Amino acid sequence: MDRLVAPRARARLGDALFSRVAGPSGAENRSRIHDTPGPRWFAPEDPICRVHGDASMFVGGLSALLLQSLHPRAMAAVAAHSGYRGDPWGRLQRTSTFLAFTTYGTAEDAQRAVDAVRAVHARVRGRTPDGEPYRADDPHLLEWVHVAEVDSFLRAHQRYGARPLGSAECDAYVASAARTGRALGVLRPPRTVRELRERIEAFRPELRGTEAARDAARFILLRPPLPWPARPPYTLLGAAAVALLPPWARAPLGLPLLPRTERWCAAPAGTAVTAAIRWAMHRPPPAERGARAAGPARSE
Repeated sequence: MDRLVAPRARARLGDALFSRVAGPSGAENRSRIHDTPGPRWFAPEDPICRVHGDASMFVGGLSALLLQSLHPRAMAAVAAHSGYRGDPWGRLQRTSTFLAFTTYGTAEDAQRAVDAVRAVHARVRGRTPDGEPYRADDPHLLEWVHVAEVDSFLRAHQRYGARPLGSAECDAYVASAARTGRALGVLRPPRTVRELRERIEAFRPELRGTEAARDAARFILLRPPLPWPARPPYTLLGAAAVALLPPWARAPLGLPLLPRTERWCAAPAGTAVTAAIRWAMHRPPPAERGARAAGPARSE
């Protein structure tokens, strides 16, 4: 009997996490993504499949949200149109479903997911509190969102991933992510880690910690809509996400820079919580499942 308790507890925890991240249509989408035959944008062995399928994405996703909020126009669009406060889980589920379809789904389904996002972006218009106009399909803003996301996902994987990438694989990950970035409307997405770092550095004069950005950081890190038993592990995820941020990104968001604390506390905590998530959600790797249905690997 005792031998059955751990597997059942693991399955329950994994199902609960999957339901939160993937939403009510998660099982249906998972089956479609991995079992539908046809060409994919990426081959199963591509680094992007390894990165996006790892538990480190939980840390990388939180860190990406914090970093992206530093662009005033991008943050204004999120605050006014994304519904992250009223429906934060819905936003997470839409994002995770988009990443799953574009990374592992058929080329047809990946393009359909991109088209749906572009249709939403085309309707998002407004002004920042300072009166500066923005539109969600602005290629410049799309580039910032893209580079902040790719950098955060890669940083998280290299620190907390089960199998960190080699230097050539890191470049390959950035190049694969550029495929999705171009489809979304980014004009010249970076294709190497060096280009990625250069683009982020080029954006720095435009970045600042607005009140909306600091408010979003407080909501994400301190007031998540979670039951109390889930708060401690989420706090560890949040600490790990903050530790991933570049040092210059902390002060504008009102976040402390505590190198020793991060080295001795946040990093080990991030390793522990991602390992626990990986254990709970373990399934056959998407590449192994998808390879049986993929047909030709790529469709350009």
